[in-house]
Amino acid sequence: MVIILANNYKDISINDISYDIVGDMIDYPDDYKVEVHTLGNDSIVVDCGVKAKGGYEAGLAFTQICMGGLSSPFITHKKLKHEVFYPFIEVYTDYPTLACLAAQKAGWRISQEGYFAMGSGPARALALKPKHTYEVIEYEDDSDFAVIALEASALPSEKVMDYIASECGVETSNVVAIVAPTNSLVGSIQIAGRVVEVAVYKLNEMGFDTRHIISAFGSAPIPPVKKDPAVAMGTTNDASIYHGSVTLTVDGGNIKDFVAKVPSSTSKDYGRPFYTVFKEAKFDFYKLDPSIFAPAEIIVNDVSVGETYVAGGINADVTMESFGFKKV
Repeated sequence: MVIILANNYKDISINDISYDIVGDMIDYPDDYKVEVHTLGNDSIVVDCGVKAKGGYEAGLAFTQICMGGLSSPFITHKKLKHEVFYPFIEVYTDYPTLACLAAQKAGWRISQEGYFAMGSGPARALALKPKHTYEVIEYEDDSDFAVIALEASALPSEKVMDYIASECGVETSNVVAIVAPTNSLVGSIQIAGRVVEVAVYKLNEMGFDTRHIISAFGSAPIPPVKKDPAVAMGTTNDASIYHGSVTLTVDGGNIKDFVAKVPSSTSKDYGRPFYTVFKEAKFDFYKLDPSIFAPAEIIVNDVSVGETYVAGGINADVTMESFGFKKV
């Protein structure tokens, strides 16, 4: 059986591509409203929202780097509900397995020296976090550079960067970390920018070989920034859960058997803002139904049979409730 893309991406280094992109942020920090820190071990940390203000440009660059440079995110203005227009991030990629599973997936829990962060981005492919993911998609990266994206409320220390370098098998001077907390503008943008990833990830978890996905497009509203990180976690998840729309172009793999199971509406936790459900679970992720982490709707065009399948739907009412819009 021929797997789509299986022989096409083995020469792609997602770390090399991302290292070039992050270089622009390092060279022109004022343009991105970020702050660049070179630590004592010569590693580089780019603050995109901890103390720095960040902005739309930084959010788009953060999203692109998270996806290994294999995406072209952009921001548009669309109707959220009735006459309410709002910024949306739209993301597309012709390498969805690499962009979403090899890079963007938040598969590295970093806990070192009292520092905690969720790690995503191309550096995971060097550290094999988690190893099973890379075995399934048959991908490896041997870059001399490591670029990691950290969702955290603080910047990593030299010891944390030493750990990341060691796990990735590269010199510490060749490691770059981009950092943004959940409750920041860049945090809101990059999490909404995971709308395609949640669909690809869920398909992978259900046993679908995502290498059959030729191209992917997704759209989600950029959540308003909340002061409370826990509330921000809720709104950023709700952007995809209740308003995320994903379109996949697929070649075979019996995708028809999976489509109806993808949308978030298949979860028992569906129907209320994520923060409400999470709070009732005493903020314990293990008490949540994992199937909630999915887009609101999915459209799949299977070119092998010339059919298009649709499942799920946008739930603007819960989106508006979660975002907390107040008419004045």
